[in-house]
Amino acid sequence: MQGEKAKRGTVTITGAFSYTGKYVARRLLDWGYSVRTLTGHPGRVNPFGQAVEAFPYDFDRPDQLRKTLLGTSTLINTYWVRFPREEATFEAAVRNTRKLIDAAKDAGVERIVHVSIANPSAESPLGYYRGKAELEQAVLDSGLSYVIVRPTVIFGDEDILINNIAWFLRRFPLFGIPGDGRYRIRPIFVEDMARIMAKAVDETGNAVMDAVGPETYTFEEFVRLIASSIGRSVRFVHVPASLAYLATLVAGWFFGDVVLTWEEYRGLMGNLLAPEGPASGSTRLSEWLSAHKESVGKRYASEVARHYARAN
Repeated sequence: MQGEKAKRGTVTITGAFSYTGKYVARRLLDWGYSVRTLTGHPGRVNPFGQAVEAFPYDFDRPDQLRKTLLGTSTLINTYWVRFPREEATFEAAVRNTRKLIDAAKDAGVERIVHVSIANPSAESPLGYYRGKAELEQAVLDSGLSYVIVRPTVIFGDEDILINNIAWFLRRFPLFGIPGDGRYRIRPIFVEDMARIMAKAVDETGNAVMDAVGPETYTFEEFVRLIASSIGRSVRFVHVPASLAYLATLVAGWFFGDVVLTWEEYRGLMGNLLAPEGPASGSTRLSEWLSAHKESVGKRYASEVARHYARAN
């Protein structure tokens, strides 16, 4: 088996223990690849055991980062920050990713599969989307063979957004819809996203592609679908975006979490999560919710606890 894996090559994934990353790692291991990971939490339990070797990011030690990447044929980069927190800013994430790309080039990596976001723009007033656009350009300028994948909202068992909407719907008789609720969303299933990323390792040539599911909803339809799937009859009220954001700030204070950021509100309401074009995923959110109606939203999922809690 080790000989077969060596023939397929070695793939290094940033965040192979994270939400999307672990699905990609499983696929690549099943396909016979050797897999390494770069992680910000090297002390955490490795769900893959000896099958995946874990290394720290070492952004401040470029030589060590390069050594870690030696022998890697493809780098899958999922590294980013969802929101600024202490030293983990969008600007720092851009700098660190540039260091990662440079280290990959110096280490002889041939290909990069880079996770971006739907509708990035260098002119965007939103730091998240502007930073993602800057890094897409860095990938293009790297000289490496590349696939850039632009997801929207990713759903699955460890999803946070849909789970927490369901959590609120289960517990409160009212749900506030920011604005008119007509802005759209095209969610993609985590397994479909993982398939796209893993398949890109096997392919040749360069590509930039949206990762979107087969269903498109307005945000109000999206929330109503979640409510009906879990059997909740809730009154929906339209509220100004600023009031909805204030409510999520209060909820975040209560949970010690960040429920939604203002940038996420603006990106959602700006129709940035529903790019046009054919679906790249086949799994329907409506069918997934029907199959998981008993479990989704039973417990609140904390982004801060998941990513910033100290490793055991």
